[in-house]
Amino acid sequence: MKKIEQAAFKLIGLKLNHKTTNEGGQSGIDCGNLWQKFETENFVANIPDKLSEEIYAVYYEYEGDYTKPFSYFIGCKVKIDAEVPQGMDHLIIPSGNFTKVLSKGIMPDCVANSWKDIWNSDIDRAYNYDFEVYDERSKDWSNAAVEIFVSNH
Repeated sequence: MKKIEQAAFKLIGLKLNHKTTNEGGQSGIDCGNLWQKFETENFVANIPDKLSEEIYAVYYEYEGDYTKPFSYFIGCKVKIDAEVPQGMDHLIIPSGNFTKVLSKGIMPDCVANSWKDIWNSDIDRAYNYDFEVYDERSKDWSNAAVEIFVSNH
């Protein structure tokens, strides 16, 4: 784990149309369905002014800690003045302090296990905007690497 300061950035992509929760594995179903839509409808190809091909998955609008409802968003980092296409959403991630965690292993279990470790860690979580970054290293699901950024005080 490494503490970093992250500048603000803009994402364009898809927002889950309701809040989800970790209770009973509901977030796994809801977030998985959003990923399915994002992938099968090839949203990455239609996002304008991308700064990279990395995909960001964002947890935000927490109603408390990780046991409470939250919002979820999947998208790509874009230029700040990028126009949002019809049928897509945007999200501004404000600047802030984050703890960076590298999740490695078999997908998607490695990411789920890393979150369980984060929940049980001593990170002073802010519950603002937490996000995962999926790049070339996450393509091989049998040996993936995903960076997780946890907002902290």
